[in-house]
Amino acid sequence: MIVFMIHYIMCVIVMLLLKDSHVDSSDENKERGNWSRKSDYLLSMIGYAVGLGNVWRFPYLAYKNGGGAFLIPYTIMLAFSGLPVFFLECAMGQFSSSGPISVWKVVPLLQGVGITMVLITTLVTIYYNVIIAYSLYYMFASFQRVLPWTDCFKWSDDKCSKTTRGLCNVTVDNNTLTTNLTWVKDNNLLCIANTTVLDHVELPSKQYWERVTLRQSSGIEETDGVVWYLALCLLLAWIIVGAALFKGIKSSGKVVYFTAIFPYVVLIILLVRGATLEGAFNGINYYIGTQSNITKLMEAEVWKDAATQIFYSLATAWGGLIALSSYNKFHNNCYSDAIIVCVTNCGTSVFAGFAIFSILGHMAHVSEKSVSEVVDSGFGLAFIAYPEALTQLPISPLWSFLFFFMLLTLGLDSQFTMIETILTSILDAYPQAMKKYRIPITIACCCVLFLLGLVCVTRAGIYWVNLIDYFCGGWALLFAAVLELIGICWIYGANRFIKDIEMMIGKKHWSFWLWWRSCWIFISPVLLTAILLWSLITFKSPSYGTIQYPTWATALGWCMSIFCVIWVPIMAIIKVIRARGNILLTCRPEDNWGPALAQHRGDRYKHMTDNTEPKNVTEIPTVTSMTGYDNIAYL
Repeated sequence: MIVFMIHYIMCVIVMLLLKDSHVDSSDENKERGNWSRKSDYLLSMIGYAVGLGNVWRFPYLAYKNGGGAFLIPYTIMLAFSGLPVFFLECAMGQFSSSGPISVWKVVPLLQGVGITMVLITTLVTIYYNVIIAYSLYYMFASFQRVLPWTDCFKWSDDKCSKTTRGLCNVTVDNNTLTTNLTWVKDNNLLCIANTTVLDHVELPSKQYWERVTLRQSSGIEETDGVVWYLALCLLLAWIIVGAALFKGIKSSGKVVYFTAIFPYVVLIILLVRGATLEGAFNGINYYIGTQSNITKLMEAEVWKDAATQIFYSLATAWGGLIALSSYNKFHNNCYSDAIIVCVTNCGTSVFAGFAIFSILGHMAHVSEKSVSEVVDSGFGLAFIAYPEALTQLPISPLWSFLFFFMLLTLGLDSQFTMIETILTSILDAYPQAMKKYRIPITIACCCVLFLLGLVCVTRAGIYWVNLIDYFCGGWALLFAAVLELIGICWIYGANRFIKDIEMMIGKKHWSFWLWWRSCWIFISPVLLTAILLWSLITFKSPSYGTIQYPTWATALGWCMSIFCVIWVPIMAIIKVIRARGNILLTCRPEDNWGPALAQHRGDRYKHMTDNTEPKNVTEIPTVTSMTGYDNIAYL
């Protein structure tokens, strides 16, 4: 049955590849191609934004950072930084029909920002597909009459139990014995008053995750070889991703009609079922009710987590929004698209939280613990809480398969776009080679990333996954976002950028832009800079659950972050040297910056060169070449 399912999926993908081509006759941009339909783009954007993080990251961050209180900084970050940056990136990509690196023809000095975005995305794709591999493994494990994590089978240890356990004193035949609480309950005995119950209970789903799925070692230094079945799942995940992207957006744009919609159906079903479980109200109460810890808002980590979750969830400062929007037709309404995608994404995060916390409440009730003690780590949330809940459902193997297939589709949507971001950057740099060798380049990209990801499917793999996420999904994103806002709104000029947007969506009243101008110029960069500095000052060494990382692992994490951001000063130095020390010249747009097609350039960009190669940067533009530019703000 598993082989049949894989064969069916691959056949569907192959049919799509044979049907679609990179460019068709209806495309506005014949060289680069466009989305076949507006719905292809919207569903791709929603699928990119609504990913695994909405299920296993946001609920975990909410639980870690004060429950419902976390919604306060989350909403603030959405309004003041997430949505403004999201709209800005969509407009940048659509206006220039360029990817995240070549779009910085607008401010050559900051081209390194685009490289930083692509490098962060590349590192994230390595571990993101590992989580998809986890989903595949659990999906295959669901093809059993009894789910393997239903009870404590031979792979478990003495701490495993479906019911509350512990040690207590009990009187039997006038003798005081110390025994486990489960034995006491089964024999209708009582613990002696005022004795301590030592609670060391672990549910089967937790032990199955750690002892069977991960074969987890005691630390990152104990690699102990590759877990072969996870490596095979990882290989399958990369095969699916590579096959779906052979024809770029023409093929992936069709797949998202299923992968972007199907998760909502399963989430609704699981929420309804979770709400009927005993103890569910306690979990939901912890999520948004009286158990919320408002004092958490005084911690820098909470606000940093809110900001990075917005960027992680909305996918801002990753380069993917620019890449997807670059395939839009010029007059597409990117403003309404930004609103629709942001509202849908954040609503999904909150909705998924209800489904998660209703099940956490049930788990806490079963193990007689508080909700905060149920799960040790965010990465295990979707693979501990949900699997345990699925064992409570009738025909649990069916629901288990559907749920993990949902996780698979959630992850693939985001992974498609992240890989497409890398390929789009290659396309912009080498357009002719990419057109001719797209399939070999796609295969090579997936193979390299698969090999790099093998370290994440060793027995210490979960520590590597956590380490990469900790350093690459945090302050580096904030750094890139701040420079992006400074480059577009301070150097290029917010007023000029607004006029560019109006060329696409039509003239708007000045009051329409008041909020966006305020956020782009002042509120968003100041807010993100403050959080960036605060998080760096209060930095804590990473950990996975109760396991602390060694010094060398923390140093390696910093090296990964520095490797991503160091290209900003490197490229700035290169641009200044090529401009013979004229920094002001590197702050001006290149002559080929503007709409890709001559029919859209109008009078403002009539100076624009038709070739894709920029003129020599040492040639100082004449006054004539700047005709049509107004509201200029270079510095």
